[in-house]
Amino acid sequence: MAMSFEWPWQYRFPPFFTLQPNVDTRQKQLAAWCSLVLSFCRLHKQSSMTVMEAQESPLFNNVKLQRKLPVESIQIVLEELRKKGNLEWLDKNKSSFLIMWRRPEEWGKLIYQWVSRSGQNNSVFTLYELTSGEDTEDEGLCVLFPPSPREFSTAAWPSPPLSLYKAGSFLRMLTP
Repeated sequence: MAMSFEWPWQYRFPPFFTLQPNVDTRQKQLAAWCSLVLSFCRLHKQSSMTVMEAQESPLFNNVKLQRKLPVESIQIVLEELRKKGNLEWLDKNKSSFLIMWRRPEEWGKLIYQWVSRSGQNNSVFTLYELTSGEDTEDEGLCVLFPPSPREFSTAAWPSPPLSLYKAGSFLRMLTP
């Protein structure tokens, strides 16, 4: 059963799609955009995309209003998410990004709690096991990682209790 997304009231307000010049208003507007991006990506289990994909998606393009947030404004929203620890750029041109609707520290805590509950301390897990294993399917870890180990390896992850190391062409997660 697909869940429907409830758009915030601002999404139906045309000025929302133009960044406001007043500093206080802009701060509130950016907070609303950040919340919207995180909620939308979480519901749709989306972890990465390009800026151009984002601009064409319903996230920044309200077809009913015929309003679309300009690329420059999208970059500002995404940079705000980066400052909060919820986004990491995947290239130098800032054209593709990893969206983390949970910050790495939060994911680390969730993984550690699962490891502790399941009695698997001092174990080694592959990304596949954590995200696709039968043991973790009810834990919400299926959307934890981006699609490729290269993207995953660029993310800033928390220090112990979880540690990460690269072995061959894949990554493994160590737990104390």
